[in-house]
Amino acid sequence: MGRNRRTRRDRPTSSLLGPPVVVAGVLLALLGGWVVFGRPAGDEAALPSETNAPTNQPPAGPQTSPSWPPAARPPTIPQTSPTTKPVTPTTSPPAAQSENAGQGGPRRILLPQIAVSAQVIPIAAKDGSLTPPSNPRVVGWWSGGARPGAKIGSAVMTAHTVHTGGGAFDDLDKLRVGAIVTVMTSTGPITYVTTSVTNHPKRSLAKHAAKVFDQTTRGRLVLVTCEDWNGKVYLSNAVVIAEPVR
Repeated sequence: MGRNRRTRRDRPTSSLLGPPVVVAGVLLALLGGWVVFGRPAGDEAALPSETNAPTNQPPAGPQTSPSWPPAARPPTIPQTSPTTKPVTPTTSPPAAQSENAGQGGPRRILLPQIAVSAQVIPIAAKDGSLTPPSNPRVVGWWSGGARPGAKIGSAVMTAHTVHTGGGAFDDLDKLRVGAIVTVMTSTGPITYVTTSVTNHPKRSLAKHAAKVFDQTTRGRLVLVTCEDWNGKVYLSNAVVIAEPVR
């Protein structure tokens, strides 16, 4: 946890299926509305202490105040807190709901290629924002979207990155195409194979959000986190898309 994590600004960008999207100030098209993936205390998450002592992690950047603008509004990346009136987030479309019937909720995610075994908990949009779990070792599954194993829709999971190490998705961008991802659910394991690993600047992502987080596509898994730490904030997002092994 105390290792020095190298800056990722010089990493080349790779794109196989499409660019990623998420976290802190990027508007994402989910179920006909725009949602912001945010961090309550800036981009950097602090590792929890067993004694609950305060951490020495310095603040990483200003907090954004996400909101749900009207669905017709074109995607933008706010430089300040959005001022549009939030609307109530929708749930999965009827087609996705029927296809999700009988699917178990995710409990754990395994990414053996990058030595990750992390607890998964459901997270919901609140006041228009979807925030990863405060514990960076825990992965959040967006409960308003598809469940892992569903025949239709993107099952979206997100977690914090800690530039000094210890976050569940710290090395998500190191995952390679063909890597196996297993999601343990209440009804059994679901195996996926990685088909796309993408790292893009945050400012270029919003226009691709609808495709990446599509809830009408054939069932798949989408993993998202921040990348490219510059000493104050993360400048880009890593997105992994994985298809179920059929």
